[in-house]
Amino acid sequence: MPELPEVEAVARALRPIVAGRTIRRCRVIHPIAVRASSGRGAAQAARELERRLRGRRIAAVERRGKYLLLRVDNGFVVLHFRLDGQLIWFDSGRASGHVDVLFDFGRDALGFVDRRHFGRVQWLTSPEDLRGIRSLGIDPLSPKFTSRKLHELLRASRRPLKLFLLEQNRLAGLGNIYSSESLWHARLDPRRRANRVSPAEARQLHKAIVAVLRRALECCLDPAPDFRDPNWWFQGLEKIIRVYGREGKPCRRCGAPVRRLEQGGRSSFWCSRCQR
Repeated sequence: MPELPEVEAVARALRPIVAGRTIRRCRVIHPIAVRASSGRGAAQAARELERRLRGRRIAAVERRGKYLLLRVDNGFVVLHFRLDGQLIWFDSGRASGHVDVLFDFGRDALGFVDRRHFGRVQWLTSPEDLRGIRSLGIDPLSPKFTSRKLHELLRASRRPLKLFLLEQNRLAGLGNIYSSESLWHARLDPRRRANRVSPAEARQLHKAIVAVLRRALECCLDPAPDFRDPNWWFQGLEKIIRVYGREGKPCRRCGAPVRRLEQGGRSSFWCSRCQR
């Protein structure tokens, strides 16, 4: 699932392409992509999105957590990529292959694609109308995210550290990969209770989170997303991964075997020797 760095990279790459452009029309090809989380009203949501976006100008491209927002002059289009969602650019304006939602600019077009149909495209008058956005916590790349703020959040939770980091109402945009990486860099055991982290350890974790996300964002932008290539995906991230997905392999810091455990239905990777 794309996390904060991937969605931020998409926003930065997409912004100069579509900002200021007018959507001639929006075509919802597969209504399942625009239905609400309840699973109802897909056809109505499709008609509403098509009606709302006809002739509307994209004023800005923004990010909130893992959400991508297209701000138009009468509201917002909110995209959530979930596991496999991506954007594809069509120079001719004609879509080819599997496309769920097409934003037609006349000479060219932007398509939202998700063959497994986990991703969503939704119309909102305000981003806060969506509960998932309204409940988002602090953005780890925001200046407001300080070590003191992180320690305050940690003290208020009894959850294991890894599960704490995945709670979007606390830290917006951090996911399974970069939470494991951050804990490894901070030398913290993912099973430890959040409220047992000391101020010094919170500073260490804060530094790790920011460094990991910034480095991942650099990788996601070099090379930048190529929306014209239907097979594009982020490259080079394997160069910065230190622990995620490396079960049984030697820890890159101490050489002990990397272990895996399941937390909240997701895999956590950690070193039992140097993460305490």
